[in-house]
Amino acid sequence: MNKIIRAGERYFSDHGWLKSCWLFSFADYYDPDNVQFGALRVFNDDIVAPQSGFPTHPHREMEIITLVLDGAITHEDSMGNRTVVKAGEVQRMSAGTGVRHSEFNLEDKPVHLYQIWIVPGTPRLPPSYAQKHFAPELWRNRLLPVASGQGLPDTVTFHTDATIYRSDLDAGQKIDYAAGAGRAVFIYLLHGRLSVNGEEIARNDQLRTHPQGPLHLTAAENMGFILIDSPE
Repeated sequence: MNKIIRAGERYFSDHGWLKSCWLFSFADYYDPDNVQFGALRVFNDDIVAPQSGFPTHPHREMEIITLVLDGAITHEDSMGNRTVVKAGEVQRMSAGTGVRHSEFNLEDKPVHLYQIWIVPGTPRLPPSYAQKHFAPELWRNRLLPVASGQGLPDTVTFHTDATIYRSDLDAGQKIDYAAGAGRAVFIYLLHGRLSVNGEEIARNDQLRTHPQGPLHLTAAENMGFILIDSPE
């Protein structure tokens, strides 16, 4: 059965320098019925103002994946990494036994990013880092795996039996997605409208499902989305 959460039902937080929609319990937002879905623990839709950001803070035992949609974010961590993550790039930081990092928008325009936390399949790993650029044409009219712990080639790897896909579909395009038994599939719309097995979702809506068969995805108009397939 599909569970649809509309854009207006997301928890919205406005700190001035940071405007964020938290799709799961996070920070001062707590809903005992909305803590985690499968291995997916956090999905934050963030807009960070220029010359602002997140000061140095710690993480442990989490796979943290950042997808930058527009702008750029500067990352620095206790592993010695100092990088700029730009639009179209995917960053993965495995916090493992412990890491500290900061994220600042040092550009002259806002940065729009998704930050995704996935529970690691193996605890107490040493912290590690990876980053990769993907050209937009690679995810046009197909599901492109951009980050995965399932051994898929040409992805940013992480340490959970899960995969994050990105896709832009032209109006009328169709994709069938078959998840195996015992899987949790999460879909979040960047823009446009998408029909999933006959149910329509729109910009910033999310769909959560434990599919019993293939998911039939049809673009009702030009649209884009993120799909995350993880263990239940």
